[in-house]
Amino acid sequence: MKFNYNCLPCLINQVVKVSDMTNAVNKELLFKRVFSQLGKMNFTESNNEISGMTFELLKEHIGNNDPYKEIRAYYNRLFLDLTDTFEHRIDCSSNSFEQAVKYAIIGNIIDFNPIHNSCLEDIMRWFDDSDKVFLTINHIDKMKDDIKKCKKLLYLGDNCGEICLDKLFIKQIKACNPDIDIYFGVRGKPIVNDSIEADAYFVGIDKYAKIISNGDNSLGTVLSRTSKEFRQIYQESDIVIAKGQANYESLSDESNHNIYFLLVTKCDVIAKDVGVDLKSFICMNKYCVATM
Repeated sequence: MKFNYNCLPCLINQVVKVSDMTNAVNKELLFKRVFSQLGKMNFTESNNEISGMTFELLKEHIGNNDPYKEIRAYYNRLFLDLTDTFEHRIDCSSNSFEQAVKYAIIGNIIDFNPIHNSCLEDIMRWFDDSDKVFLTINHIDKMKDDIKKCKKLLYLGDNCGEICLDKLFIKQIKACNPDIDIYFGVRGKPIVNDSIEADAYFVGIDKYAKIISNGDNSLGTVLSRTSKEFRQIYQESDIVIAKGQANYESLSDESNHNIYFLLVTKCDVIAKDVGVDLKSFICMNKYCVATM
């Protein structure tokens, strides 16, 4: 997806939020620098790339390479401590694979964008009422069938905290196909609350998958900006599971790969592009949608 001007409020609000959160000095200069950069931007670039460039400018101004570090650590610890509870619920479910997928998608609610952030109490309520969660687009059965035949799978993570639920889903994938080779992709540099290598190792994803950085600082996965090693893994993978809106934005136009998008539609731009209502829970393979 190319940049959508409706994404500008999110971008500016993120800058304001981080500048307040870090007690940035000379905020007026920061805002002028951001506006100057946006005034020169190429509207054919994606929101993912523009967000990445803006966040780098922000980090440079405040002198902090990872302003969300403590927040990421807090949510990683919080959901890591809840892992046994979630895993017990998955194991006790009549369909453990489906329940793990649901939890992974519900985990995508965790977000620190100031426009569509949810409080912890609301997030936990979704997990407690997961039996009432219905997927607007549900290609879980197709995904499970593909996984059974898959040799190499690339799982693209998204936010902190959420990756603890990804780990439980990946465990179910391994149970479904013990011989599968799984890679877990993370961002190359800190950007907002997106997961980097340190987060993935901290929550123990390396027990079930090989962790690989995409080598880039953009939101999502902008393939042209990722490392050669990452692109090779991407090309060799039989299946790609892409978590979250940013990965959908950056990969939704990819037509030559078997990609499953797992996300909650948290903004009108993404909901409209997917063709669903706001706050829909999605497990979607675009090949399946195209043939419907």
